[in-house]
Amino acid sequence: MASEAASITPSPATVPDSLPRAILALANVKYEKKGSTAYVTVNRPKVLNALNTPTWTDLQAAFEDAKADKSVHGVILTGAGDKAFIAGADIGELAHVDAYEAEESSRFGQGVLDLIENLGKPVIAAINGFALGGGCETAMACTMRITAEHARFGQPEVKLGLLPGGGGTQRLPRLVGKGRALQLILTGETITAQEAYRIGLVNEIVPAASLIERAEAILKQIAANAPIAVKFSLEAANKGLETSQSEGLALEASYFGICAATEDKKEGTTAFLEKRAPKFHGH
Repeated sequence: MASEAASITPSPATVPDSLPRAILALANVKYEKKGSTAYVTVNRPKVLNALNTPTWTDLQAAFEDAKADKSVHGVILTGAGDKAFIAGADIGELAHVDAYEAEESSRFGQGVLDLIENLGKPVIAAINGFALGGGCETAMACTMRITAEHARFGQPEVKLGLLPGGGGTQRLPRLVGKGRALQLILTGETITAQEAYRIGLVNEIVPAASLIERAEAILKQIAANAPIAVKFSLEAANKGLETSQSEGLALEASYFGICAATEDKKEGTTAFLEKRAPKFHGH
């Protein structure tokens, strides 16, 4: 949640529910669809794509649309420009909130990131620069993280008299282990993309020019598989982390059974035996 600055932008105009999803217009987020992929770009490059309340609201609207649209099979989330993915919270806004407003803001942001994490479709974070505070937290809510070589990561909230409020104290230990997570959270240090890869915070490092291309390639690889199997694999992994191993295994077996009853399972096994590529239809 740290960015050097940003003025608070006005709230975006409300889009009536009756309008087609294709014309969803947002003030601080660029939202596009190409084929089966949705592209969500935090679009405040002058303030390093800092997160303020209108931007969180725009992210919520974009991801709710992506979740509801059956033609969307995956999402790529990135930041505008070449300096920042999301540099953190809008400090100009954060400086003026009281305790109640801060808690409400934290809960709202957490809700948006829960939406991203549990979208039921893969979300690839294409990290093109600073991913600090809320930016690091947003990246961690994504299914995978692909980063440019020059990106930097960190949770510097303690330097502002705060702690991570968008899930950082929960997702970071789960990704990199409690000891390394607490070192990052308590020192507020910033680490390189190379160190983020070494500790398991990111999946891959690629040249900046190849960032979106690589994210698209991963989504294409995932999209070649059975959509229902992908959905339940995501759900089993996410829910399983919140339970005991025995409960997670029971959940896995249940989802395995659900998938076994689908036409996609029949097609997948038949195609394998016939030595051909499967043609999945999502049912």
